[in-house]
Amino acid sequence: MTGRASANAGEATSARSESDDVERAMEALRRGEPILVHDAADREGETDLIYHADAVTPAAVSRLRNDAGGLICVALGHDVAEAFDLPFYTEAVDHPAAGDHDLGYDERSSFSLTVNHRDTFTGVTDNDRSLTIRSLGAAAADPDDVAFAEEFRVPGHVHLLKAAPDLLGHREGHTELGVALAEAADLAPAVVVCEMLDGATGEALSPADARAYANRNGFVYLEGRDVLDRLG
Repeated sequence: MTGRASANAGEATSARSESDDVERAMEALRRGEPILVHDAADREGETDLIYHADAVTPAAVSRLRNDAGGLICVALGHDVAEAFDLPFYTEAVDHPAAGDHDLGYDERSSFSLTVNHRDTFTGVTDNDRSLTIRSLGAAAADPDDVAFAEEFRVPGHVHLLKAAPDLLGHREGHTELGVALAEAADLAPAVVVCEMLDGATGEALSPADARAYANRNGFVYLEGRDVLDRLG
């Protein structure tokens, strides 16, 4: 085999491998298992631990707290958030600081409101957050039949993220990457995302360490580019 042919074969194998990884990630979400997604070195440079919202048991909340350590958020598809009348946070808050939300990695934040399910007590325990998150997942499956303010109260202990209208065509954050994977897997557009942090360095967990964590636990690890190439 010539050098060029060998290189082309290697590129084809790599492309198939990335595509296979995306399919494995979708299958994992369907089974209720978490996946890891690193956005990009020139973006946040973070890896998020991601579950489909339906699968977030109290044990999953514990894993998110202890193994990831970042902010536990529920990312909702744009149409779902619109059906729930959820604004972007910067549009809802009349405060000078909200009008100048400088980001070094994106044009705007995807943050919306914070909520608790009305059947929770404080809302912060693993049991309470699990109830709120799974209820959001159920609501996202049929948003037009949900009286959002009757089921959830604001503020709460679960941060909501509102995806861009055209998902990956408008924004390439973990919100959009996670929701795009859920939709491609024929799941409701509601996923939990939580940044993986490094307690030793005080920074985001490196991609190498995040991949090693995924390998130890049998989880799928993806680069954001894999998702963009397949679903963008």
